[in-house]
Amino acid sequence: MLRPVRGKSPQRPPLIKGVRGVWCKERKAINSAMRRYRLITILGLLLLLLQPVLVAAAPLAERQVLENGLTLLVRSSRALPIVTIKVMVQAGSLWEQEGRAGLANLTALLLSRGTVTRTAAQIDESVDFIGASLSSSAGRDLSELDLTVLRKDLPKGLELLADVLLHPAFEQGEITRKVQELRAALRKRQEDPGEVAQEIFDDLVFGSHPYGRPLEGRETTLAAITRDEIAGFYRDHYTPERAFITVVGDVDRNEITGRIRALLGSWPKGRATVERATEPAPLQGKIVVKKVDRSVTQANIVLGHQGIRRDNPDFYALTVMNYILGGGGFSSRLVERIREQKGWAYDVSSQFSPGLERGSFQVVLQTKNETAGPAIQEVVRELHRIREQGVTDQDLADAKSYLTGSFPLRLDTNAKLAGLISSVEYYKLGLDYADRYRTLIDGVSKEDILRVARTYLRPDGYVLVVVADQAKAALSE
Repeated sequence: MLRPVRGKSPQRPPLIKGVRGVWCKERKAINSAMRRYRLITILGLLLLLLQPVLVAAAPLAERQVLENGLTLLVRSSRALPIVTIKVMVQAGSLWEQEGRAGLANLTALLLSRGTVTRTAAQIDESVDFIGASLSSSAGRDLSELDLTVLRKDLPKGLELLADVLLHPAFEQGEITRKVQELRAALRKRQEDPGEVAQEIFDDLVFGSHPYGRPLEGRETTLAAITRDEIAGFYRDHYTPERAFITVVGDVDRNEITGRIRALLGSWPKGRATVERATEPAPLQGKIVVKKVDRSVTQANIVLGHQGIRRDNPDFYALTVMNYILGGGGFSSRLVERIREQKGWAYDVSSQFSPGLERGSFQVVLQTKNETAGPAIQEVVRELHRIREQGVTDQDLADAKSYLTGSFPLRLDTNAKLAGLISSVEYYKLGLDYADRYRTLIDGVSKEDILRVARTYLRPDGYVLVVVADQAKAALSE
């Protein structure tokens, strides 16, 4: 799972008399529509889940590539007069240099903070006036621009989206303010022991690879980024052949295609050759322990190692295996052993975070300082156990039932649909993915679980980070 950092510009008071009243009416219209949508969605999901046989569905979206290389994916849904648009660009942190960590995120956040014809305040005012939402953010692999708007205001919303995407000003005052915000957030994060543990874990697992550093960068690298570098990163990476747009909601395919072609058809193709970081250097197969002493009552623990890419064919077997191990909440072995039987932790979980390159596998838990050592030992035992003994028929059946039964919940809002369609496009999963998902999960066997556990779990070679009152934790070397 990707962990994008989403930012939203604060709402400002309107500069035109009467705007707030209009905005409130528009917002009430969206809220009312969303309540109707939830009711319709619940009824639809009940009908879907009650079907004894999974009927083949239509593709997730209709796909076409425009003349300038921009990919457009459209999913028409007329249940509500709302449209969600997601623009994804290959401009995540994978494409930034180590000495300029945070450049991708900073560039994305600044898109909506002013264009050559609109100030940041004017953009906020225009968005508020039509009761829409417009935000930009960056992740490890991608950057994105998101718009949600009422159907009747779609032309104005699209015009704002196109202006922000094609004509960002990167005004120096906005850059300075955003850098100050990010640096303050980085300092604040150091007060959270869980965040500290995660940051150290990523650094030890991935080293100098972009996956190993905070998406926001570091205080030193942020201070060094110039306006010219931001503009250069935008110029080289924000090009139509590196982007795709997903539209979900109350739209006609031909109409929305015509509008997007009119607004973005002149977006010129890129000329620069850009490079990104490839796979991270593998770990050395040994146990690495990092202890951080903090005056805290709860030890924050992260244990794990490198995982897989999203295109790994074992992704689905690992999804089932991880559900049984620690991804299934109260149904998982780690929760059953460490929380229910031992009473050592309120929450413990495991997850794989695959990306365009190998992400991480990690187990995360919080426990009393005094039980940190025993809890870590139990985690390692469970890793050995699933590698050596595999899973039972009941374990497998329960995991498959949950994973396939809950899949429709990933399709129950425009935003979720747009996110899924975008992921399917980027990772080349095929627009029949929703049709194939049940088959992919149901096809996993106990032998597959045992094989992937032995292949991808490394209980004898992991990184362990413990942020705790070390005197009370008294971890053995």
